[in-house]
Amino acid sequence: MKRPGLTTRIFLAVFATAIVLVAAAGEAARWSFSQGFLGYLNDLALARMEAVVARTASAYAAHGDWDFIRGERMRWMEILRPVPGLDVPAASGPPSGPPSPPVSDLTGVVMRMALLDADRKLLAGFVIADARTEERPVIVEGRTVGWVSLAQFESVAAAGASRFEIAQKHALAAIGLAAAALAAAIAWWLARTLLRPVREVAGATHRLAGGDYALRVPVGSRDEVGRLAEDFNHLAETLQRNERMRRDFMADLSHELRTPLGVLHGELEAIEDGLRPFDAHALASLQGEVAMLSKLVSDLYDLSLADVGALAYRKQDVDLRDVLSATAEQYRERLADAGIALEMALPAAPVTLFADAVRLRQLFGNLFENSCRYTDRGGVLRIAVEDGGEPLRVVLDDTAPAVPPERLPHLFERFYRVDSSRNRASGGAGLGLAICRNIVEAHGGAIDAAPSPLGGLRLTIHLPRARP
Repeated sequence: MKRPGLTTRIFLAVFATAIVLVAAAGEAARWSFSQGFLGYLNDLALARMEAVVARTASAYAAHGDWDFIRGERMRWMEILRPVPGLDVPAASGPPSGPPSPPVSDLTGVVMRMALLDADRKLLAGFVIADARTEERPVIVEGRTVGWVSLAQFESVAAAGASRFEIAQKHALAAIGLAAAALAAAIAWWLARTLLRPVREVAGATHRLAGGDYALRVPVGSRDEVGRLAEDFNHLAETLQRNERMRRDFMADLSHELRTPLGVLHGELEAIEDGLRPFDAHALASLQGEVAMLSKLVSDLYDLSLADVGALAYRKQDVDLRDVLSATAEQYRERLADAGIALEMALPAAPVTLFADAVRLRQLFGNLFENSCRYTDRGGVLRIAVEDGGEPLRVVLDDTAPAVPPERLPHLFERFYRVDSSRNRASGGAGLGLAICRNIVEAHGGAIDAAPSPLGGLRLTIHLPRARP
């Protein structure tokens, strides 16, 4: 059996809540009206009772005892009969028909009133068993000679009062039905209105799962639903960017692998066909292409380990000066062959970091390699360690060519090159700076690029001094 949708469930929940509230309010109104109506009828009867007590006292004073009323039902009825202008309000104009009985007569007050003597023995009227009664003394010349008893209403029974109560119940029922219909309309409108953006996000999520990363949903509010739409758009944008980067990465990777493999294939075919002698020069060329492939595969492996957080780091207290000096010594001959002068400004005191010395040498080795490949002959590579606070700063400046400012934020992306100067002809795969960023971030630091005052590129590395 298919479960109802979210819209139907919210509609049923809101509608059921409204129905319960309407029913509770209707029942409370019915009970309040019933009790108030009974109180109103009893108050009318009590007002009638006071007039009857006064006429009964006058009749007793005129006869001197109760013998005039014993067994004389009509005389008791005459005393109970309302007096126009006294018990019944006078009409403002001439009567247009027979006078209407007072409301108390319609409720059977005559049948609920009785006359008792001083010993509370019944003289006239009716005594209703198990009824709640009100009694008033009949006082003549300061002496209580009898009692007038009135049985109170416990429920509406008289025809006129019953009709009135039934009419009120019908009115309450009609109001309840109207309120229920209005609640249903409001509940349906709320369910559809509130869930419309949720349904849009749900449909868009289904399409996003199918690969439609260009999809966006409108943000129509600033509430939780609006934030959900914003988060969905941000997720779709991230997935679209990642998918584009994945495709670019695969295209660049295949191209980087194809280039040295193509050279190797051509060299080997030339040697096989006898077009090129297998001498030291050919062997050096083959070794260079293999070294390039090995470096590319090694860089890719390091990046893959960094992506999953599996790149090993063995941190300990190391002197940054020793790491920089060892790396500079390793690249001194390479820099000299490239015609690049090396200038280093290291502090006299030890610069202790809690770091992995091997990874730091890999970091600075990539940066030295970057300058060797992309700095024009006759240029300068200047390295300065600024040990003036937290974090520690290592600044590398080289000379022309410069990097356009709009391309600086992309230097640390994989396979990215600046076409005008830092190109594939220099031999780089565009992974060195991406690896540098991963190493720096693994040490809790940051690396950024900016134009150098020497005319080339400035790379600034921020490394924390404190042990974590």
